[in-house]
Amino acid sequence: MNSASLNLVALTLFSLVMMSLLGPMLHLSPTVPAIATFAMLSLMAIDTFGLQGRFGAIVIDGFARLSPEHRARVIRHEAGHFLVAHLSGIPVTGYTLTAWEAFRQGQSGQGGVSFDTQELEQELKRGILSNQLIDRYCTVWMAGTAAETLFYGNAEGGADDRQKFRTLWFQLKRTNAEGALKEKGAIFQAKSLIQAQMQAFEALVIAMEQRASVEACCRAIEEQQASQAL
Repeated sequence: MNSASLNLVALTLFSLVMMSLLGPMLHLSPTVPAIATFAMLSLMAIDTFGLQGRFGAIVIDGFARLSPEHRARVIRHEAGHFLVAHLSGIPVTGYTLTAWEAFRQGQSGQGGVSFDTQELEQELKRGILSNQLIDRYCTVWMAGTAAETLFYGNAEGGADDRQKFRTLWFQLKRTNAEGALKEKGAIFQAKSLIQAQMQAFEALVIAMEQRASVEACCRAIEEQQASQAL
């Protein structure tokens, strides 16, 4: 069960407990909590087995997005991925900033930035994955965490990114100690790239807030790079 589903379970249990406690005070029929329990459990079962936790992700994300800081964190996290991918020559194919947007585009979880991973997949199939390519993708995966840490001092997101990195590391049959060092190095490298292109990063954040197309976001980055070069 993913984190969104677990959070939905916790929210459901809290709601049921409060309903049970407040029911007598509000003169609710005892059948109301029972019906609500059955309905919520049925909904969670459908969400877990039929929707792969998407409904739970939408509900939890909806509550979280009531916080302006959370919204700002999400955008900067995803802008970190986008910027570092663009600078690393990895094509960005799309992005979403909410679980609802991800659901509408047929993505799982709470969405994020999508990349063209064809080059990585081809090298994995051939079994000749170069260190340079590993470094590029690891840096991109850790760029969201790097961006959050850079602006807020810590990272609340990035669990899915770390899982992608660790899945690749497991496929490469490398040690956990090597993986921990590579992860830290990737975060440091991503931070350095973002800091060096801070004006481009801020322009990208504005473009993503406006839900600009991928092409428009790339232009925003390149225009800032060109102005810095003058």
